[in-house]
Amino acid sequence: MIKPIFMLILTSSFLPHLAVANTQATTYQSFIPKNWKVLEKVQGDLNHDQQADMALIIEDTDSKNIIRNENLGSAELNTNKRKLLILFKNNQGYRLVATNAYLPPEGDIESPCLADPIGENDPLEIKNGLLKVNLHYWLSCGSWYVTNHSYTFRYQDQAFKLIGYDHNDFHRASGAITEQSINFLTGKIKNTSGANEFEESTQPITIKWDKLKKSYSLQLEQVKFNEYYEFK
Repeated sequence: MIKPIFMLILTSSFLPHLAVANTQATTYQSFIPKNWKVLEKVQGDLNHDQQADMALIIEDTDSKNIIRNENLGSAELNTNKRKLLILFKNNQGYRLVATNAYLPPEGDIESPCLADPIGENDPLEIKNGLLKVNLHYWLSCGSWYVTNHSYTFRYQDQAFKLIGYDHNDFHRASGAITEQSINFLTGKIKNTSGANEFEESTQPITIKWDKLKKSYSLQLEQVKFNEYYEFK
């Protein structure tokens, strides 16, 4: 199974909230630091005021963080930092309401064969008032597994709360697929196994329901997308 480098086992203890300045600007470009660039941008109503809010992934462009790779994988690794910005739209322009500085970089020194986790699919989605952050992990050498992680957030009580987490593993050789979906509002976990990408497979699909043993209350600023979560 492909996993980011670090593993974090969460507890129900509350992590300190990282405050965000209530900054107002006419254009979203005003929130992009000098020498940073926009990698992803999506729009949609996140606070139910009929305005087109915005979610951005931005990246530093410092050439010092482009590292030569002597091992397998890409010849150069881009280790520049990335950030997630959430902007609310109003009649005056945009207001910064949340940020996250824990996105994985394009290149990983410890796993140089790892592809850019936001380089494929849609890393950001806004639909039905919900924000989704999607990460895609696969290695060009060293593993047959492809893993997808999806985090779902809802704006409530003046913050973006993590209400759902989904991940699935696909084995490129056998075609085997396993999936897990967690609903933090109900505390239920759905585990699915037996699915297969290849048509010739006749193995039955098994669904097992579990219950979270702990309660979680994570806000967007606290989620470390560059680590592997094991919710219990």
